[in-house]
Amino acid sequence: MKFVDEAEIRVEAGDGGDGFISFRREKYIPFGGPDGGDGGDGGSVYLIASNNLNTLVDFRYNPTHRADKGQKGSSGNCTGKKGEDLHLPVPTGTIVYDSETGETLGDLVRVGDTLLVAQGGFHGLGNTRFKSSTHRAPEKATKGSLGEKRLLSLELKLIADVGLLGMPNAGKSSLIRAVSAAKPKVADYPFTTLRPNLGVVRVDENRSFVMADIPGLIEGAAEGAGLGMQFLKHLARTGLLLHLVDVQPYESEEEPVESAVKIIAELEKWGDELTEKPRWLVLNKIDRMLEEEVEAHCQAIVDGLEWDGPVFRISALQGDGVRDLTYQIMNFLERRKEEGHAETE
Repeated sequence: MKFVDEAEIRVEAGDGGDGFISFRREKYIPFGGPDGGDGGDGGSVYLIASNNLNTLVDFRYNPTHRADKGQKGSSGNCTGKKGEDLHLPVPTGTIVYDSETGETLGDLVRVGDTLLVAQGGFHGLGNTRFKSSTHRAPEKATKGSLGEKRLLSLELKLIADVGLLGMPNAGKSSLIRAVSAAKPKVADYPFTTLRPNLGVVRVDENRSFVMADIPGLIEGAAEGAGLGMQFLKHLARTGLLLHLVDVQPYESEEEPVESAVKIIAELEKWGDELTEKPRWLVLNKIDRMLEEEVEAHCQAIVDGLEWDGPVFRISALQGDGVRDLTYQIMNFLERRKEEGHAETE
């Protein structure tokens, strides 16, 4: 299914049912009095986070959603039936905006999170409500109020523990294939990944984390170039960023330090939301080099970047160093959790 992370929908709550004007008419009771019932409340519209969805694509083809109206009251002081509420499932990680005002209405991060987005109309009052000692036969009832109508913008941010970033063809898809059951497309040309992929990395029987493979970035991604602008925002949900660098690019490609610097610049343009996240340097494709050359070549990249954080040397294709990397990630995430960090913030 095509990944869609933005959609615009119209939600319409049900109108409240009108109150009813009626008078009791029974044999031998000439003055029965008013007995018109109230209308029913209109149904409201709610969004509810579900882990059964991973895309907003359905909303593209079905953009309008209406809750039921409340029924009109009737005689015998019978209240009209309330309109059924409408609960729309959305993927976890969906942020909801009012399209007309730009107001953020809610962020549905956890399964079961529920957000009221359109309030149903209030019921009208029947003429029984207006009976008094001085007004015993009121011929008055009120109409139900209109249900709320809203134009909403939905934006999905993936929820993952670890996000992969790097230039196209840095080996992100190969890594997620190597450590999880996710099977993104892999090929020897840039932009193989056109949509984010999530993979569950199981370290052992009771320990696992979620990794997100984000489409490759290019220079200018933070301003909208290439695919980056569309997917940089997904990295904001992660607790750890892995910056993959191709240590031995083809002759036609940029040198490792140059390409890594461009990625770092794009993160800085995006703002503190990404630059302040923990980030590890992962030097990939060491299988392309002679064993005796790996250490010196990788150290030259680290020195060129003036990198002072964790560094890992791996071959995602051959599996070298991958197991140790996953264990180190799992240990880091567990320590972070113990310290009270929320990975979805």
